[in-house]
Amino acid sequence: MIFKILITGGAAGIGFAFAERFIKVGNKVIVCGRREAKLQEAKEKYPELITRVCDVTKESDRIALFDWVTSEHPDVNVLINNAGIQQRYHVLKANAKEDWSYYSQEIASNIEAPFHFAMLFAPYFANKDYGAIINVSSGLAFTPMAITPIYSATKAAVYSFTMSLRHQLEDTAIEVIEVAPPAVNTDIGGVGLHAFGAPVDEFADSIFKDLEAGKTEIGYGRAEKAMRMSREEIDETVKAMYANMKNTIL
Repeated sequence: MIFKILITGGAAGIGFAFAERFIKVGNKVIVCGRREAKLQEAKEKYPELITRVCDVTKESDRIALFDWVTSEHPDVNVLINNAGIQQRYHVLKANAKEDWSYYSQEIASNIEAPFHFAMLFAPYFANKDYGAIINVSSGLAFTPMAITPIYSATKAAVYSFTMSLRHQLEDTAIEVIEVAPPAVNTDIGGVGLHAFGAPVDEFADSIFKDLEAGKTEIGYGRAEKAMRMSREEIDETVKAMYANMKNTIL
């Protein structure tokens, strides 16, 4: 089956790695992102890629994207909610009074956008023979990294929302899939901050195989283990991660 797929944050990192793999097996792919230059770079590599500038943190941009996609590409039937922001900080050093707009961008990108897109596209996909909503959460949804408190919390919300969505849509032809990455070597949060992470191509290859196998809850490496941890293991892991990384924000 050939799909037409919309990937948010698809011009770089994990989103672009997914786009590459879907294109290579014959699917049509639309990617959106905030940076036109990055979208152009992606299109230069894959001229068949369809691109659209969109700031997913803005409600008006999300609605405009939905209207454009469903009008210009009515055969779209897969949504991948991938766009995200990760910020590191200590709450005692954050200026939440004057800089809240900085921190709220993370909530808008990581919670509002995927929830809104899912609620926009689910009724549209419900009229099709097949549809899929793929939400990218994180291993940090299960074992939060204390130096990224909002990011970890938003990904826990994505996990919870995805479970609810799967139950609500169980009588439709829409698959609801969660992908939980571990640390992957991309530029999220800043260039070089995740150089220790899994190679993006290795990660994407594994996820793509699990998608082809029909799995609906997909982890990789440490994230796959985190999805099944006991509460005691979670507490120990979170404590160890903070001890290892707290100096990066102190």
